[in-house]
Amino acid sequence: MRTDPLHLAALLAAGTLAGAINSIAGGGSLVTFPALLALGASPVTANATNTVALVPGSAAAFWGYRDTLSDARRLTLAMALPSAAGGLLGAWLALRVGDATFALLVPWLILAATALFAAQGPIARRMAAGRDVDAPPRTLPLPLLVVFQLGVATYGGFFGAGIGILMLAALGLVGVRDVHRANGLKNLAAVCINGVAAAAFTRSGRVAWLPALAIGVGAVLGGYGGAGVARKVGQARESFATEANSAIDGVAKELAAHGLTLADVVSVTVHLTDIAAYREINEI
Repeated sequence: MRTDPLHLAALLAAGTLAGAINSIAGGGSLVTFPALLALGASPVTANATNTVALVPGSAAAFWGYRDTLSDARRLTLAMALPSAAGGLLGAWLALRVGDATFALLVPWLILAATALFAAQGPIARRMAAGRDVDAPPRTLPLPLLVVFQLGVATYGGFFGAGIGILMLAALGLVGVRDVHRANGLKNLAAVCINGVAAAAFTRSGRVAWLPALAIGVGAVLGGYGGAGVARKVGQARESFATEANSAIDGVAKELAAHGLTLADVVSVTVHLTDIAAYREINEI
């Protein structure tokens, strides 16, 4: 496997991009795994190295969302415990099948991960559309989530690309509508999955450490930076919604002072200073 400075720099860049992608949704392995294969790593070594390398990035991304889970102990346990168990099982399976079988599976695994990555947009829009931060939390069917997460984690320990998207979809289906909380739970689960899988791969001696270090450093930078950007974007949208709703409330009060309601308003003209707010004003 090629480990000269130029190729390590390329892995550093790939790790940074992967860390940012993983912190927001998932699919970062679609960047780093093919990069390792391109540099000459065998399929299982590439998979093991990729898993070890992305653990620091997942941890950094989780740290960026840690305050969103302060009052979600039940959900945290429901994601963490099956993630650790499934990650270990998946890593054991990956080591058992060997390079020849894993090489045959790689195209199908990448195809499946690419399909999951393509589904990321619709899933994110579904969660955003259903989000209501003022609504009381639902009673979640935790046993169902635990079983599903065990399956996701087993796949994650075996290969891993696309697990973030699967977890976000599952969290949305069981009632988690706060996108930041969902990302916090997803990143926590990724730490558990990749952490135990990384330990298994390390013990097996299948990790290429210089490439893992290059990707890992990049993943930390991208993971923490991506989490920060995602939260700032979310806060900006919330601020816009708050201001718009406040303006509507002001109009309603002024109408009430004259014995009228919003139902008596025929039309409203809104002048936007930023065209990016067009969709948000329509949702309000």
